[in-house]
Amino acid sequence: MSLFLISDTHFGHVKACQFLDAQGNRTRPWDTVEAMDEAMVEAWNATVCAKDTVYHLGDVVIPRKSLQILSRLNGRKILIRGNHDIYKLADYAQHFEDIRGAHVREGKYLFSHIPCHRDSVMRYAANIHGHLHSGLVLDASGNPDPLYHCVCVEHTGFAPIAWEVIRERIDAARGT
Repeated sequence: MSLFLISDTHFGHVKACQFLDAQGNRTRPWDTVEAMDEAMVEAWNATVCAKDTVYHLGDVVIPRKSLQILSRLNGRKILIRGNHDIYKLADYAQHFEDIRGAHVREGKYLFSHIPCHRDSVMRYAANIHGHLHSGLVLDASGNPDPLYHCVCVEHTGFAPIAWEVIRERIDAARGT
């Protein structure tokens, strides 16, 4: 049993195929939402086994009818609600074992959808978050802030990423 994280799948969201980065480049390689959805379902299921746990850090689907895609995904799923997770709790409860606003793992890793304010994150080893798609949280010098780690699909190869990989990246960024 392994632990994985992912965010911002935006299953069913037609405009997700048109997301652009700061340079104006498309951030998702698909021309249609159907192709995007199928590729991400395949990548998820190739990565996650039935007994694995996946924390989805928000922005799961748009529109509501795309919630049905979640039944095709392997693993036990826990949702950290995002700003686009606007449907009734009961709609999500059919597909997620638990639904939260945030989660603290091992007493030192904060999982959230939107990156938390730095003053709040300072007491943690890292804030693992979504929301930024192609961006990163930067420090005062303009470098990636080692307190933040984004797990948007654009940062994870459009598949859930293993917790061990995230921890290794956090340790490397912090120099520990």
